[in-house]
Amino acid sequence: MRALFIGGTGTISAAIVKRLAEERRWEVWVLNRGKRSTALPDGVRQITADINNEKDVAEKIKDLDFDTVCEFIGFKVEDVERDYRLFKGKTRQYIFTSSASAYHKPAVNYLITEGTTLANPYWQYSRDKIACEEFLMQKYREEGFPVTIVRPSHTYDERHIPIGICGKKGPWQVIKRMLDGKKVIIHGDGTSLWTLTFNSDFAIGYTGLMGNPRAIGEAFNITGDEAMSWNQIHKTIADALGVELHTCHVSSEFLAAAGERYGYGFEGSLLGDKTDCAVFDNTKLKRVVPNMQTNIGIHQGIRLALDYAFSHPEECQTEDPEFDAWCDRVIEVLDKAKSNV
Repeated sequence: MRALFIGGTGTISAAIVKRLAEERRWEVWVLNRGKRSTALPDGVRQITADINNEKDVAEKIKDLDFDTVCEFIGFKVEDVERDYRLFKGKTRQYIFTSSASAYHKPAVNYLITEGTTLANPYWQYSRDKIACEEFLMQKYREEGFPVTIVRPSHTYDERHIPIGICGKKGPWQVIKRMLDGKKVIIHGDGTSLWTLTFNSDFAIGYTGLMGNPRAIGEAFNITGDEAMSWNQIHKTIADALGVELHTCHVSSEFLAAAGERYGYGFEGSLLGDKTDCAVFDNTKLKRVVPNMQTNIGIHQGIRLALDYAFSHPEECQTEDPEFDAWCDRVIEVLDKAKSNV
C-alpha cells in the first residue's frame, strides 16, 4: 500500500511516518519543500515540491496513485480545493487533519464527541478548518470523494513542553520563571480540564484509519484518554523540575485584552480553545481502531519534554525577556488591584 504525506516532518506527521516506516507495511512518500532538517526514516521517499505550486506537483505525481493521501498543512478552503483537484481519482482515501478547536465555543458539554457542533467565534484558524471540512464532506456526499477527517487536540512530543500560555519564543521562559521562583500565569482559575496526547500515541489511532474502509466519509477525534486541569499540568511540570509552583490566576478575557497589542493572540488560543474543558470521547475511534490506547501519560510525557529541553539548550532554551516583563506587569497590576479593593 502506498501513502503520500503532504508535510510529513511536523510534530504529528513525523510520528506517523516513523511508525509506518518501522512497520514496513506501507510504501511511504512525503511531499514537502525539503527545507526542514528533520531526517526522514530509512525507506521513505521524498517528492521535493511546494504543494502550492499545483502545476509542478501535478507533473511530479502524474504517474503515481495512492491508497491514502495525508494532508497536514491544509488550513484554508483553497488548500483543500487544490488537493481535491490534484488527487481526485488518484487516491482511495484522503485524510484531512482538522482541529478539535473547531468544536463549539463556548462549550455546550464538557464531553466532546464527533457529533458536537462545530462553531468557534473567537478563532479564525478554527473557522477556516470548519470551512475545509464542509467543502470536503460536500465532495464526499455529491461525488464520493473518499475523505476521512481527524480532529486532534493538543498533541506534543519531547521537543514541546505543554504550557497554557507563553510568548512568541516558546515555553522556556515559563520554565525559567518556575526555576527562578517567580509566579507563572495560569488562565482562569486553572480548573478547566485539558487533554494532552503524545505524538506516538496519536500515530496509533491515525495509522489505524489509513486504508480502513470504515473510515471513509467519517470524522474522528484522536486524543489520549487522560485529562488534567491546567493547575495539575503546571504542578506536574514544577514537580518534575523539583521546585515549588507559584501561580497567578488571571481571567482569559483579561489576558486576551492585555496581550493584544503585543501580538500574543490569546483571544484565539484561550477564548477559542484552552479556556473551555477539552475532554474527548474516543469511543468511535476505538471501534474502528481497537488497539488505540494511551501509552505515554501526561506525567511521563512532561518529563520526556523537560529532559529533552535540558539536553538541547541551544534548541529549546530560548529566553523571552519581553514576555517575562509582560508577565511581571500583569501580575503587578492584579496585585495592586487586590490591595485597593
